[in-house]
Amino acid sequence: MNFSSEHPKIVVVGSCTLDLVLYTDKIPGCNETVIAKHSENYFGGKGANQAVGTARLGANVYFIGCVGIDPLGQQIMRNLVNENVNVGFVYETDQQSTAIAYVTSCGEDFSIVADPGSNKMITSKQVDDAEKYIHASDLVLLQLEIPMEVVEYTVKKAKDLGKLVGLYASPGTKINNELLDRVDFIIAKSNELSIIFGEDQREEILKKYFNKLFVRDETNSTIYFDGTEMKYFRNENESMVYKMGMGDAFTSGFAVALCHKNTIEDCVKFGNLVSSKVSLGKGAQSALPYLKDLM
Repeated sequence: MNFSSEHPKIVVVGSCTLDLVLYTDKIPGCNETVIAKHSENYFGGKGANQAVGTARLGANVYFIGCVGIDPLGQQIMRNLVNENVNVGFVYETDQQSTAIAYVTSCGEDFSIVADPGSNKMITSKQVDDAEKYIHASDLVLLQLEIPMEVVEYTVKKAKDLGKLVGLYASPGTKINNELLDRVDFIIAKSNELSIIFGEDQREEILKKYFNKLFVRDETNSTIYFDGTEMKYFRNENESMVYKMGMGDAFTSGFAVALCHKNTIEDCVKFGNLVSSKVSLGKGAQSALPYLKDLM
């Protein structure tokens, strides 16, 4: 692995939320009430997770997002600042409250209901306002918890500026071929391929997007096609305690390693390593490792 003394410049465009996690003995079924053993709050949102993840790995990070004008929004902003993420393009809105994800967790299983709230209010204008920072960046990262038109607009602008663009295609939704062709790498969950690509023939999809599509599952395994053969890497910890945020952690590690001009294989290995570390703690952000902990 190569890590130069220069700090990569990364712009993350995406969501931020507060995760309210309810720990239970079972996941409730339809029309069923379950009493939680206890609850905990964590900072989350795929965009904010990646902003914090890449910042902890040594990148200079600008985050483009949106929070409500409410106490939760202020907490999220303070947390991002404390994590050395530049929040100059995190806007506040009085049209929606700050996003909240309600998580029911039972052992290794969990279910999530998310209220996107202020994440729906992110606009292309915010991306335009940050154009000079995108122009100066090494890479732009996106996910799918914000309006698709903003994702598409950001990808086009970043590619027109000659930038690397990475997409964590989650939550899974249909993505048009033009967007898929434009981005430099795509990370997807194995159980969402048919939603994203309109078909579920994994090997055929991987071969079409060789060295570009990286498919992951909950055992912290990653598979991709290198143009010659399928490559498979797995870093599963027996004592996983928190699976939320593992995809964001992988994306953060992969992106930072790529900025340091490592090989695709080394980027995948590093992404898996970062993801394995986050699964050992609680909270999608609080358990993210620092670069010094991995070297």
